[in-house]
Amino acid sequence: MLLAQHRCSVASRPLTTVCCTAATPAVGSRSKITTSYSSNHSRSSVLTPTSPLTTTTQKRSYLTGGDEHVDVLCIGGGVMSASVGLLCKLLEPSWNVKIIERLESPAMESSEAYNNAGTGHAAYCELNYTSESQLETGEHHVEIAKALDICEKFHVSKQWWAYLTKERILDIPVTNWLNHTPHLSFVHGDANVAMLKRRYERLKKEPLFSSMEFTEDEKTIAEWAPLIMDGRQSGAEKLACTRVQMGTDNDWGALTGGLIAAFERAGGTFVGNWEADKLRQNSDGTWTVHQKSTYTQSGLPDLTATGLPDPFGFGSKAEVNTRANFVFVGAGGASLQLLQKAKIPEIAGYGGFPVSGQFFVCRKPEVVCRHSVKCYGKAAVGSPPMSVPHLDRRYIRGEELLLFGPYAGFSPNFLKHGSPLDLISTVNPFNVIPMVAAGGQNIDLSVYLAKELASTKAERMQVLREFFPNAQDEDWSQITAGQRVQIMKEDKAKVGIIQFGTEIIQKADRTISGLMGASPGASVSVQIALDVVEKAWPDFVQGKWKNKLEQMIPGYKKQLNENKDLYKEVALKDKAGSHSVLGIPH
Repeated sequence: MLLAQHRCSVASRPLTTVCCTAATPAVGSRSKITTSYSSNHSRSSVLTPTSPLTTTTQKRSYLTGGDEHVDVLCIGGGVMSASVGLLCKLLEPSWNVKIIERLESPAMESSEAYNNAGTGHAAYCELNYTSESQLETGEHHVEIAKALDICEKFHVSKQWWAYLTKERILDIPVTNWLNHTPHLSFVHGDANVAMLKRRYERLKKEPLFSSMEFTEDEKTIAEWAPLIMDGRQSGAEKLACTRVQMGTDNDWGALTGGLIAAFERAGGTFVGNWEADKLRQNSDGTWTVHQKSTYTQSGLPDLTATGLPDPFGFGSKAEVNTRANFVFVGAGGASLQLLQKAKIPEIAGYGGFPVSGQFFVCRKPEVVCRHSVKCYGKAAVGSPPMSVPHLDRRYIRGEELLLFGPYAGFSPNFLKHGSPLDLISTVNPFNVIPMVAAGGQNIDLSVYLAKELASTKAERMQVLREFFPNAQDEDWSQITAGQRVQIMKEDKAKVGIIQFGTEIIQKADRTISGLMGASPGASVSVQIALDVVEKAWPDFVQGKWKNKLEQMIPGYKKQLNENKDLYKEVALKDKAGSHSVLGIPH
């Protein structure tokens, strides 16, 4: 308790801020943008000879090898660290907050647009967020608690983003990172049609899902999603769709870039090409985070090797230490490794299972223009939740395209730009038994992965044709998305389990926390950032930060589904509601 109190008192004292100030980004149209990032430097404040953000203060702080002291250090340059960092600066402007990233720019791993599906997860169309069981009476029970929870959390995200947009804190066009895209669920076969209708009837009663539509009419389905009916034999089998008009497609990379730029304008510091590789807690409760430069590993010239002048003195072995009152580990798949290096007791028993995703992409205009929705199907029997197939319209850096997948792949890397040794390096005496137990109980997952890895393009195209019967091989190319590391952990009943979703791991003294897991990820990033802040500084949240939090998020700590009037006020009100600000029809 004394340590926690001491840490909070240290964190609350303002430090001399070492930061850089980004110029106000230009606001342009989506149609011809060439980058999804808003500041006038090349996607980040990379310390390179041409970077406008290389200030004398920064060079003195980072290049002489001297230690620095910050209030909050975020490790990882994705949407999670960007959200936590900006939230901290808005709540406590005097704090020195820093974000470090091992790659040269923010959002180059899972947050990058092509490394994820870009769905604004609200449980409108994702059938894996509801479950169904048959009661002893023979009736079917549809469990919707998870769907309601995810939808509530996505509304929290939209409220914060709308606040940032209205206040010009997030100073980029909304259509650069969020576009109205209706969400559809599509199934075929008598049993699946009956299931979808029961789901619709159950969710339709809830305020957050009251706008959901259902149809079994082929003509209506063809109006909602023309490609689905192209080449499909009429009347061959029963079909059904649900639709929610309020769905979105999101470019999480563009949003992350905008959040980082806003963070810098608020006085925060972002630096690329620095990798945290050692974490040690000091006797006063603070943390020393050792970082090594990845400058010469990023494709940039190694000046020391050429004999040319090295104005920054990087060389190939530059190292720095940062002392932080609080550390947030938002490093995606690498979070497990970093929390293990921090040696916090709470990480014992946790492991990770990496899964790679692959998608088909179509850029042919005459095909793309005929599908303006995100259409989710039902996962095959025995396949994991993240395998739900979907055919999506995407908007990425001004380009409109279609994406279909995912197809599972496997790599032992925990990051797309990681190491093949990542998986084995995290196995230790504390987690090996839970990991083996979890693997043994998920043989179906192993079988699924094996089949996916062995599948040919022709076989994968057949899966696509269940959605789009007239799909032509030459119109679709394959890309590899980002790595996802599923949580493996101890379980009293089963010894070990694989847990789908995300989880915050925090040390008991509240000096360090980290985020593990995957989907729904970026869609609920604001709620995750709030959870991090609430767990780290509960007294501030209940005290001096309370009014600011309620200003930024009008529905803070309230359930919109339980209060129709508040839902209408917060989300649906003309001009002022989050949907109006973000351009989402309601």
